[in-house]
Amino acid sequence: MPGGVVLLHGFGGHSVQTALLARRLRHAGHTVANIGYPSWRWPIDRVLDHLHRRITASSLDAGRPLHFIGHSMGGLLLRAYLARHRPTNLGRVVMLGTPNGGSELADLAYRLRLHPLILNQAGGLLRTQREAAVEALFGQVDYPLGIIAGNRPLPGFLPDLLFRAPHDGKVSVAATHLAGQTDHLVLPVAHTAMIYTRPVADQVIHFLGHGHFRRPMPER
Repeated sequence: MPGGVVLLHGFGGHSVQTALLARRLRHAGHTVANIGYPSWRWPIDRVLDHLHRRITASSLDAGRPLHFIGHSMGGLLLRAYLARHRPTNLGRVVMLGTPNGGSELADLAYRLRLHPLILNQAGGLLRTQREAAVEALFGQVDYPLGIIAGNRPLPGFLPDLLFRAPHDGKVSVAATHLAGQTDHLVLPVAHTAMIYTRPVADQVIHFLGHGHFRRPMPER
């Protein structure tokens, strides 16, 4: 059943970047609140308050399921938001390339002591070794959660040196997994490109409707 959808972009992004995905969701019958937020400048508490105000003021119908989709860091914010402001009509949640286990690129920024300049307020969320207080913000996953990871990064010297396992250029496939996930799917897309590609949008829409991703039927 189509419902309302809260859609969040990732770190350093803008709601313009998720506009195409929002349009595809609307074509599938969903009502979408494509919400932007200052990912670099604001601390997480301020971002969560901002999201709550925007969601509460939106035209999303409380009588229908309310789904959540987050790209990259947006998925981490959804985890924290649902732990703090879980709606009674919560539907399904989809994360796209979300670094649930942290990102090696964020760790590199910390090693080079460039994290205040590059990551600023988001650093504590994006690194692999998070503080206990940050982990506590996320709560437990006890809702239908589908995760899509990418494994076809754009050519680049640094990611090839940094990652030792399949990755999308910014997040390893392994880091996208999360305890309690309902379904996990790996597609041949890069981290930023996944929010623009039709196969990803189709899988998101399928999960919202069925609670699992679509896979080819096995041959008999």
